[in-house]
Amino acid sequence: MPMHKLETAFHPRSIAVVGASTNTMSASYSFVQHLLTYGYRGKIYPINISKSKLLGLKTYPSLKDIPDSVDYVICCIPAPKVPDLLQECHQKGVKVVHLFTGRLTETGLVEAAELEKEILEQARKFGIRLIGPNCMGIYSPFEGISFGYDFPTEPGPLGMFFQSGGASTEFVHYASLRGIRFSKVISYGNALDLDETDFLQYLSQDAETKVIASYMEGIKDGRKFLCALRQTTAVKPVIILKAGRGVAGTRAVASHTASLAGSFRIWETAIRQTGAILVHTLEEMIDAAVSFCWLPPVLGTRVGVVGGGGGKSVRSADEWEEAGFHVVPLPPEIRQEITKKVPQMWWDWIENPVDVSIMPESAWVSGLNGEILRMMSESPSFDLVIANITVDGPFGKNEMIAFINGEVQDILEINRRRTKPLAVVLDTGTLGIGDFDHWRWRFLAEQKTTLTAAKIPVYPTIAQAAKAIHHVLTYYRKN
Repeated sequence: MPMHKLETAFHPRSIAVVGASTNTMSASYSFVQHLLTYGYRGKIYPINISKSKLLGLKTYPSLKDIPDSVDYVICCIPAPKVPDLLQECHQKGVKVVHLFTGRLTETGLVEAAELEKEILEQARKFGIRLIGPNCMGIYSPFEGISFGYDFPTEPGPLGMFFQSGGASTEFVHYASLRGIRFSKVISYGNALDLDETDFLQYLSQDAETKVIASYMEGIKDGRKFLCALRQTTAVKPVIILKAGRGVAGTRAVASHTASLAGSFRIWETAIRQTGAILVHTLEEMIDAAVSFCWLPPVLGTRVGVVGGGGGKSVRSADEWEEAGFHVVPLPPEIRQEITKKVPQMWWDWIENPVDVSIMPESAWVSGLNGEILRMMSESPSFDLVIANITVDGPFGKNEMIAFINGEVQDILEINRRRTKPLAVVLDTGTLGIGDFDHWRWRFLAEQKTTLTAAKIPVYPTIAQAAKAIHHVLTYYRKN
């Protein structure tokens, strides 16, 4: 297990970007820019044979011209030049090389496969570990290392290893909108040397990583990986998205990262037996990550749901039950408390899910909605509670803002007590360019931001919430 080499990759004292270009559209330029933008504190050495400066940094014609040792190299030169570079890396004491360089086995060309084999033999001869080729490399917020623009600069609990650079970038961008922050992210491409098992084992032992997510197109050593996966799920949740499930997807995988996709049915059975969580889309993976990062263990199926009108209440009942939960009746002690606050003609109608639309105006004003949510969160009759934020009430602007502000403040207060798992369903719509000019969507987006800042899981639909939280239930029941 190359733990010490990966520690060097994530905590290097110096980084050289070989093939660093002054072309602002190039990835090599971006790698240098990211190290400056994200605040990398170590030494940065751009390697460029024709320029003396890049982004204010002194450049060097080659690695051997750098006066000090180098821990980590980002390689952006053409593939045929890589073997010679590895010779220089050996002389400079480089421990890990990230090969952004592509056009190797994924091309399907015999000569490219032979070159890739030569690169691996050379790296092993010199004791150098390789990330890639054909990948974006490492994002480590704590160290100020990134491969993408506009990634969060603060670290968090989610660690990732993604075979696809594009998928990893997309995931980071969209998951960060849901409040997720990252410990370490690896885009590893063809996995010529270090592979999915190495990254899984590393993240399983990484103290900064509490939850692990992975996008994979193929596995180098299935038996070894599944063994490591079974050991990891015993201590941390692992969420896996397997790409290349169909015929066309299998063809695409071969041309993308030169992986063998394998039978998805075999994959599915084997992964589920390890205790890992298998998802089918990036959106489902984000929902699952939000759930595992922010929810405490969900150990039971009895759900209490508060908020929304009659239609949303009916849909809530259906969709939570269809996901495997039990929408249990309100217990007598809660019903007794409700009788003290509203007349009998109303309290007889109130059930779980709690339909806000049948309550009298006095109940809306007094915040009975939040009071019932609080009682559910403290009641032994429920294992988790869900707040459906009202987005379509019969209110004008001022009244709706006041009502939803009250709902959100109640949720924040209940969450501070942390009596049991609490999540929120808030549909902010499918926003277009002009929608933020409308007070409704701007206001709802602000409320979502407030809730996610408090590390409360927020889902756009009931179905997504139920499916994601069921993943949490499944994991903790097995572990």
